[in-house]
Amino acid sequence: MNYYIYVYMPKSLVLTTFFLFTALLSFAQIDSAKTSVQADTAKKKVSKFDSFNQKAENLFKYIPVPLYSYSSEAGNIFGLAKFNLIHLSKKDTLSKPSKISEVVSWSTKGRINASVSTELSMHHDNILVNGYVNYKKQPEYILGIGNDVSLDSAHQVQYDRFQFVANPMFKVKPHLYVGVAFQLADYFSIKPDSNSFLIRDNVTGVNGGFEIGLGIAAAYDTRDNRYNPSKGVFVFTNFLGFPSFLGSHYQFSKFQLDCRKYFNPWLKHVIAIQAYTSASGGDVPFYELSLLGGDSRMRGYYQGAIRDKVLVDGQVEYRMPVWNIFGVTGFIGTGRVADMYSHLSLDGFYLSYGGGIRIRVDSKNNTNLRFDMGFGPHGVSGFYINFAEAF
Repeated sequence: MNYYIYVYMPKSLVLTTFFLFTALLSFAQIDSAKTSVQADTAKKKVSKFDSFNQKAENLFKYIPVPLYSYSSEAGNIFGLAKFNLIHLSKKDTLSKPSKISEVVSWSTKGRINASVSTELSMHHDNILVNGYVNYKKQPEYILGIGNDVSLDSAHQVQYDRFQFVANPMFKVKPHLYVGVAFQLADYFSIKPDSNSFLIRDNVTGVNGGFEIGLGIAAAYDTRDNRYNPSKGVFVFTNFLGFPSFLGSHYQFSKFQLDCRKYFNPWLKHVIAIQAYTSASGGDVPFYELSLLGGDSRMRGYYQGAIRDKVLVDGQVEYRMPVWNIFGVTGFIGTGRVADMYSHLSLDGFYLSYGGGIRIRVDSKNNTNLRFDMGFGPHGVSGFYINFAEAF
């Protein structure tokens, strides 16, 4: 799971934030131009900036980032987020840095979200473990099940969820890892709107349930940096079955395939391409269907508002350094859902586009804090704060 912080903002505030960041970066570029004319003075300024930035990075390693947002549904939302890249063993010089990130947030109207996400590299990069543990108590917004839904049909469903996901994998060939996929979750205290189709149609999962899934996972990874790649390929896939003999309330299966390619056309500019698909079959509860949107794919769309058994999406992102620790990105993507692959067609695809600001917070591992603004037709928008690149 790509762990993230999602902040809902009115569109006017999103645009104001975007233009403010753009203005700041424009001034940074002007200052950079002046630097080339006044070399000696600039050298002193840059060295002072670099010194301050180094101190800030050192502080960032220990101090969590405070978060605040507001929405009419949740009220005032407060939180803390923490991100670190570390080497698990000083003696292991071959393993790439491991990621550990945490977030906790709460709101004045009773929402709670707490997560710990990891990507661990161990034993000279021969073992990879990615996963997360999460508890949340908050409503989700659903337009319906299927691709042809309307924004006018949005309604809430409140539930509590505890979820644990782990994919331990072992290197079998250079860059190729194979292992186990595991998921445990409990959905409870589900409360749809009184007029919701979930109640009217007695949709699978409306009463919640416990589930344990077990399967296989595999990854092929030639990226030069797992959290801010400039070249290479990444492919990840897993398949999970949720049988009754393991204790699952519903019997179903899930599959996903994530393919990424990175190009470095010139200087430190990067073109990143991603294609993704997921599918589920059997007695699938509505909360385990494939969900369109989120902070990393189809940015701008609320994750899960559009859902069905099958999903396909893709995106292209251009990443450009601007000055010192600052950079900008622009992206465009498209995707849709269906009840089965044979029912996918070229029409009905949703559009996602936007841009973002990057601030390097870990120079040693070249890792950024990112601020992304995603948009879609008919007023769709979202603002995201996250660590590391979207993909």
